Amino acid sequence: MLLEDKTAIVHGAAGAIGSAVARAYAREGAQVHLTGRTEAALNQVAQRIRRDGGTAHVAQLDVLDRPAVDRHAAAVADSAGGIDVCFNATSNDDVQGAQLVDMQFNDFLRPVTKSVTAQFTIATAVARHMAPRGSGVILVMAGGREAIPQLGGSHVAWAALAGLCRQLAAELGPHGIRVAWLLSPGSPGPDETGAHDGDTTASKVHDADTDGLLLHRRPSYDDVANIAVFAASHWARTMTATEINFTAGAVVD
Repeated sequence: MLLEDKTAIVHGAAGAIGSAVARAYAREGAQVHLTGRTEAALNQVAQRIRRDGGTAHVAQLDVLDRPAVDRHAAAVADSAGGIDVCFNATSNDDVQGAQLVDMQFNDFLRPVTKSVTAQFTIATAVARHMAPRGSGVILVMAGGREAIPQLGGSHVAWAALAGLCRQLAAELGPHGIRVAWLLSPGSPGPDETGAHDGDTTASKVHDADTDGLLLHRRPSYDDVANIAVFAASHWARTMTATEINFTAGAVVD
């Protein structure tokens, strides 16, 4: 098991990506702490993890509420003896489908403010508990580098998020903490729960939508989760301040 005896927090764990990542972390031996805005949906994910033999804890949490996020991180660290992994799969509440000239500024700015605020709040909360132990991994779902029409503020939000992750990596690296962001082209269809809350992918896609991909195959939610396991594990111990690109060639490095 790649994450045996690890403690992981997954924010946005009721969503398609967050729930898949939480299940994969539990499958690989981690004790998983699930947070999100809807407790009933979180409980469904936790029940599935427990049914499969894993350990899951649930907390209803607003990631924009810094004191609440700090309290949650402290409680997890106190109960588990530390925090090893934190995965941010929260949504940015963007508005897509309109040209910038036709958008209200508040609609443009909302995803920028929310994504940066959430990641800053989440990362700094767990880093305070990771640093004294000399290790930890902080991961977040991000978005593409290319400018695409009618994405609203999402492109700017993703660029800001990457910049924040680079700075976090630079400051936390001396404490043994790795920071990386994951880039997906979007996954084909809902997971088995049909949940989408917390899905931060660039677009809502269908199975046949592979235009612009070199491999003509989008990653499934299980693919995303398995990459998140790798990124959190000792196999990726020298990877930090980096984007993990699994866009099937939609974004060419």
